[in-house]
Amino acid sequence: MSAPVCLISGVGPGTGSALARRFAEGGYRLALLARNEERLAALAQQLPGAKAYPCDVSDAAQVEAVASAVERDLGSPAVVIHNAVGGAFGRFSEIDPEILNRNFQINTMGLLYLARRFTPAMIQAGSGAVVATGNTSAWRGKPGFAGFAPTKAAQRILAEAIARDLGPQGVHVAYVVIDAVIDLEWTRKRWPDRPDDFFIKPRAIADEIWHVVHQDRSAWSFNVEIRPFGEAWCS
Repeated sequence: MSAPVCLISGVGPGTGSALARRFAEGGYRLALLARNEERLAALAQQLPGAKAYPCDVSDAAQVEAVASAVERDLGSPAVVIHNAVGGAFGRFSEIDPEILNRNFQINTMGLLYLARRFTPAMIQAGSGAVVATGNTSAWRGKPGFAGFAPTKAAQRILAEAIARDLGPQGVHVAYVVIDAVIDLEWTRKRWPDRPDDFFIKPRAIADEIWHVVHQDRSAWSFNVEIRPFGEAWCS
């Protein structure tokens, strides 16, 4: 029996790469999606059973083409993790409306395209998992996040609608809110005086998503929030 397949969108140097490594360690073959082809190919070379697929998940035609390639090369994914994110800062009176629309296409429509394309095979198999990675903006709208928070809130509600639809059919759908600053090179530069405990580690995020994907069917989670122990809860 061949190893199961995990598809991950938005595979960058932080959470996406950590997810790829965690699921590779767990015995999965990997379909890695991102717009940065060079960085994606470099990671795929490091992980046995991984293949890189350059893709903009906001483009339905690209998602369809990549989905067909993944099924041809690896088979139908048992796990789909939508980690691609479009973000921007700005007040509602300042942002270019096209920025909001672009972020909506990546964050919300990307989830829709991936779920519509890959969950029919999961339904047929009677098992599978879809996880979307979110953040604090999915729960609140602050002035400077007008071009971003609405798209993450929509993403969370879409994920819930999918979860209520597919759960009774054996497919686990979850939304993981990362209420923290992820430990990356650029975030360390932005907050140079913060202690290590201020940041959430990408590997820790990946470990929790691994756990969510492999929960017992009698105790599935949907809303999952993770944060460093010293982080003030979003409000």
